[in-house]
Amino acid sequence: MNTNELVGKATSIKLRSFAAPQMRTFHLTWLAFFLCFFGWFGIAPLLPVVRDDLGLSNQQVFSSLIASVFITIFARIAIGWVLDRVGPRRAYTALLLIGSLPVMLIGLSQNFETLLIFRLLIGVIGASFVITQYHTSIMFAPNVVGTANATTAGWGNLGGGIAQLVMPLLMTGVLFFVANETLGWRIAMVIPGIALFLMGIVYYKFTQDAPEGDFKDLRAQGRVTRQNEPGAFAKAARDPRVWMLFLVYAACFGIELTINGMAALYFHDKFGLSVVLAGVIASLFGLMNIFARTMGGIFSDRFGIRFGLRGRVVFMGAVLLLEGLALIAFSRIDVLILAIPMLIVFSVCVQMSEGATYGVVPFVNKKALGAVAGIVGAGGNAGAVAAGFLLRAEGVAMEDALLYFGIIAIAVSPIALLVRFSKRAEADEQQRLDEALREKQGRPAAVLSGD
Repeated sequence: MNTNELVGKATSIKLRSFAAPQMRTFHLTWLAFFLCFFGWFGIAPLLPVVRDDLGLSNQQVFSSLIASVFITIFARIAIGWVLDRVGPRRAYTALLLIGSLPVMLIGLSQNFETLLIFRLLIGVIGASFVITQYHTSIMFAPNVVGTANATTAGWGNLGGGIAQLVMPLLMTGVLFFVANETLGWRIAMVIPGIALFLMGIVYYKFTQDAPEGDFKDLRAQGRVTRQNEPGAFAKAARDPRVWMLFLVYAACFGIELTINGMAALYFHDKFGLSVVLAGVIASLFGLMNIFARTMGGIFSDRFGIRFGLRGRVVFMGAVLLLEGLALIAFSRIDVLILAIPMLIVFSVCVQMSEGATYGVVPFVNKKALGAVAGIVGAGGNAGAVAAGFLLRAEGVAMEDALLYFGIIAIAVSPIALLVRFSKRAEADEQQRLDEALREKQGRPAAVLSGD
C-alpha cells in the first residue's frame, strides 16, 4: 500500500490547530521553508554593500545570483527521488542541518570566486520547496490539497520578502557593536544559519512522514514499501505534462526568484534609494506571499470542485497571462510612487500562478509524486537561471530585462492549457473529491484537522 492510500488525510485546514500530525506538518513545513527562503536570499538586500566590499561588477553580482538558483535545479530533482524513498521528515531534517552551514559561513567570502561558491552551496536549500509540497500533499485530501500546498509554499516564500526587510536592519544592529560594514554583513548572515540548524532539530522531533506514521515504521509493518513503484521516476520524466508544468513554473516562480535576488538592487540603482529603504520596498514583493499564493491554491481548489481537473488547468493559464501583463506594466514605470503599487499587483499575480501550478501537480502522477514535484519545482530554478543570464548580458538594462520576462510569461500561458487529463483520470479524481467532501461533512473536524 502506498501513502496515497493511507487513511487520515485532513479534509479541512484549521490554522489554530497544532495537535494532529496533519496540522503540525502544515505549520512546520511552511516555517521550515520560510527559514530556508530567508537564508537562501538573506544576502540579496546586502548586495550593494557586498558589491563594494568585494569590488564586484554588476555582471559578477548577477553571476552569483545565477549560481544560487542554478544548483537548485539539480537539488530539487534529486530530492524528489529521495523523498519517494526515505520520506519527508528525514529529508527535511538533513537539508536544514547541512544547508545551515554555508549560510553561516558565507561571511568568509573574500572575493568573487569564494562568494560564488558559497552562493552555489546555499542554493541547495532551495530543494526545501519540494519537500514542503510533498509533505502537505501526503497529509491533505483532494478538496483542500491545492490550498494546503499554496499556503505552505506562499508563507515559506514570505521568507524572501522578510529577508529584504530584516537583513539590512539586522546588519544595522550589528554595526552598533562592530561599526564596520565589511564585518557587519558577514556577522549578520550567521543568524539565519543558526535558525536553520535549530529548525532541523525541531522538524525531526515534531513531524512524521504520513498521517499514520513514518515510512520506516509503516514499511516494517508491511503497510508501505515506498511511495512510488519501480520506474515511476522515468515514467514521470517521460510525461509531456510534467515538462509543460516545468515551463509554466519557470515563467512564474523563476521570475519570483529573480525578482527576490535583484529587487533591492533595482530600486537602489534606478531610484537612488538607500540600502535600507530599497530593502523595505523590495520586501513588499515577497510579503504578498502572506495571502497571494494561498489565493491561487484556493481558486484552484474551487475551480477543481466545480469544473474538475480541467478547471484547475484553465485557471492556471489565465493567471499566468495576468502575471505577464502586470510585469510588462511594472517594467515601463519610471516614477517610484507608481512603481510600488504595480510591483504589488505583479507580485500577487506571480504568486497566484505558483499556487495554481501546484494545485495541478498532485494529480499528474500519484505514484511518483516526489518526481513530479521535483521536476516541476526545478523548472522554477531553470527559469531563474535563464533570467539571470539575460540580466547579466551586456547592454541589457534591468528594466528591459523585466519587459522581456513579462513577454515570456504571456507566451508560456497558452502552454498551460495543453496540460490534459484522461476521462478516466477525471472520473477517478471526481470520485475521490466527492468522497473527501462527504467525509468532511460526515466526520468530526477534530479528527480531520487537529482541533
